[in-house]
Amino acid sequence: MRTAIVVGAGIGGVTAAVALEQCGWQVTVLERAAELGEVGAGISVWPGAAAVLEELGVEGIAKAARLGEAAGMRRWDGRWIVEAAELGIELPVMLHRTQLHQLITDRLGPAVTIHTGTTVTGLTQDADGVTVTATGARLAGAGADGAGLGRVEPGAAGAGGVGSGSAEYRAELVVGADGIRSVVRGLLAPGYKGPRYSGYTAYRGIAELEVEDSGGETWGRGQRFGFAKMIDGRIYWYSAVNREPGGPDDDVRALFADWHEPIPALLAATPAVLRNDIYDLQTPLLPFVHGRVLLLGDAAHAMTPNMGRGACSAIEDAGALARVLRAGDDLSAYDAERRPATTKLVKRSRQIGVLGQLDSKLACTLRDAVLAAGGKAAGLLAKRKRVEQSRV
Repeated sequence: MRTAIVVGAGIGGVTAAVALEQCGWQVTVLERAAELGEVGAGISVWPGAAAVLEELGVEGIAKAARLGEAAGMRRWDGRWIVEAAELGIELPVMLHRTQLHQLITDRLGPAVTIHTGTTVTGLTQDADGVTVTATGARLAGAGADGAGLGRVEPGAAGAGGVGSGSAEYRAELVVGADGIRSVVRGLLAPGYKGPRYSGYTAYRGIAELEVEDSGGETWGRGQRFGFAKMIDGRIYWYSAVNREPGGPDDDVRALFADWHEPIPALLAATPAVLRNDIYDLQTPLLPFVHGRVLLLGDAAHAMTPNMGRGACSAIEDAGALARVLRAGDDLSAYDAERRPATTKLVKRSRQIGVLGQLDSKLACTLRDAVLAAGGKAAGLLAKRKRVEQSRV
């Protein structure tokens, strides 16, 4: 059986592990965190990613998710800029990140072993494969039901120890799925500039409140707020505020106190708020394949969250990897498919963020007018298309 190492057990990493196992590979997953899981709030699963998960046999997405509702875009005072109900746009399903991660890990079989508390420190390639050096080496589990659970205590020589607290892992293929500040990417290309700050900070949470409003986004001056219903009736919300990186925490309730309802009510009903300064990766992106090491997800193409496509792109990366491996051994085909597609998303998402975070009164007025006109035109085109299709 062929062997692979996946570095990182987030959504992209565990999806890659499922894909590799289904291609007949023995997979070792190395996760830096002490426990397996996913941090965050809500997530949009777009049709392309949903199709990959279905192909991989991941079940329960429909039961755990709610179909998004196209509610459009408003001004801070509640006036509509674009009403999206008539646009006929493709919609994602909404669910909690931890639910999606669990549904994927439930699909892992006996050929996958996960080590938590394990930090990668080096890798070397030769003609036969790749050696990964790591510290920690705590065995979290193997297989979907945890069968074969064991532990390698910190400091023990596991998988071919090279000293106290360190280990070596050997495989034919390494997948770097270790996020925007990827250690694997840094080892492959130490001169790459890497993450760049977007100019704004995101606040996210889940409101313990049911509302009739179907959601959407609201754009103001230097601030945005969006929300969507989850299947259990709670509301996932997110916001973006122009800020310097690493600045003090703001009272998000005060920032949006005079915005239209139900925004203040949602914030008041939120028990915990997550804050993240938003970064993406410099373009042009690095090649996703370096010999027998490839990059996947945020390690390859971290993007701002303005399109809600980050995790979905990682899932689609895993689907592309599976197709390439089934077709043969030409990993360059993975790079040829995924790097152009994700480069476009990185650029487009950043452009949306620049537009959404404008803080000049005049610029925002012009922006809203252009978007309103564009929305009306798109609505008319969508209506014409539906009429034409009804005549067929």
